[in-house]
Parts: sequence; C-alpha cells; structure tokens
Amino acid sequence: MTEPTGREALLIAFDRLFDRAATKLRLECSDKERAEAKKYFTDRYDEALKVLDKAEFPPIAEPSLNRMEEAIDGLSPAFLAAHLATGPLAVHVQEFLRQVALHAAEQRMVEHMVGQADTAYGGN
Repeated sequence: MTEPTGREALLIAFDRLFDRAATKLRLECSDKERAEAKKYFTDRYDEALKVLDKAEFPPIAEPSLNRMEEAIDGLSPAFLAAHLATGPLAVHVQEFLRQVALHAAEQRMVEHMVGQADTAYGGN
C-alpha cells in the first residue's frame, strides 16, 4: 500500500474528525452534506493542502488523532456556541482591520510624499 499524499492524509483525518464532531452534535449528515463539508474544507485550505503535498506531510499518528477526537468529545455546548458566534464576528473584525491598515498606509504615503517634497523643493 502506498503512503497517502499530504492532502490525502489531512483529508483522511478531516473525515474522521468530522464524523466525531457530527456524533458529538448528534447530527445526521447525508452523503451530499458530508461532501459539501469536505469541499468547504478543501476550498478554504487549498493552498495549505498544496504545500502539504510538496512537503511530504506524513499521515497523522493514531495517538494524535485520538487526542483530537477526545478534544472534540470534551467540548461543552457553550464552547461550541461561542465558536459558531466567533466566525461571523471574525470576518467583521478582519474587514475593519483591513480598513484601518489601508488608512494607515495612506497616511504613511502622504507623510512620505510630503517629506520628499520638502527635501526636493527646499522645504522650510
């Protein structure tokens, strides 16, 4: 049997952890819903999955997968609700931080241009 690629190794782990999380949440997912979840994961982490293939990422060791499954088992309903609430807020905060960074970059550019004008044209 050949060793799975880095992408395959991570997707095998994803399937296992997805099943554990679905069991924890008492969710029944159709094959189509599972496929959609996996596609969401692969779309979101496509660049990382490509790197894992090039880096010859090894399969995740059984003890590590067991610890990850145990971590899922130990999650409280409040933690899960907080995690779900965090997603939309994180997107909002990221957008705000992009605007702040853009404003700061614009301000630095103006200050730089003023500095150049002062130097090139004698300034005060």
